[in-house]
Amino acid sequence: MKRFIAAICLLVFLSPVLNAQDISRAERAQAVTYLAKTRADLLAATRGLSERQWNFKPETNRWSVAEVTEHLAASEDLMMGMVQDKVMKAPARTEGEDVKALDAFILQKIPDRSNKVQAPEPLRPGNRFGSPKESLKHFRESRAKTIRFLKDTKDLRQHAADSPFGKKFDAYQWMLVIAAHTDRHLQQLNEVKADPNFPKK
Repeated sequence: MKRFIAAICLLVFLSPVLNAQDISRAERAQAVTYLAKTRADLLAATRGLSERQWNFKPETNRWSVAEVTEHLAASEDLMMGMVQDKVMKAPARTEGEDVKALDAFILQKIPDRSNKVQAPEPLRPGNRFGSPKESLKHFRESRAKTIRFLKDTKDLRQHAADSPFGKKFDAYQWMLVIAAHTDRHLQQLNEVKADPNFPKK
């Protein structure tokens, strides 16, 4: 009987640990690396651009490098605000979804530019930061905060909220979304720079 009671007490003591599903070191490192790499890639892709190069548009209905950069800076703020104000206050998912499969879905689906998506009105370019360089500065500052949040927050798997993909994404998965979204628009930015009419200087 004493052994039975001891076993029950042990289960009660361990239940928060057993139910917790925090990310592994490898998962945290993967997301940090992706966020850092896409930041470095954006900085490299925009380094030394002239005003003409920043503002060149291949077509009137396509974005310039400046507009892509502004969109990324604004999107970082919006998504991190949602993570902190909504996702981190939401309960854990209860339907038993395969979180690893959802991670893989995010990393494959979002950077794929064959799936065309219109940016929502609040995230469309409008010179909100005053200049391309200010957009880039804002992006760098916001990305540093995102990486710090990812490194310091321990319960990223413990909260999940609805996403535009019809699935609940936990806070860790939103970190992947932010990085993958940058990856997607880096491709768009590099397409602009690869246009034959892109200014030489």
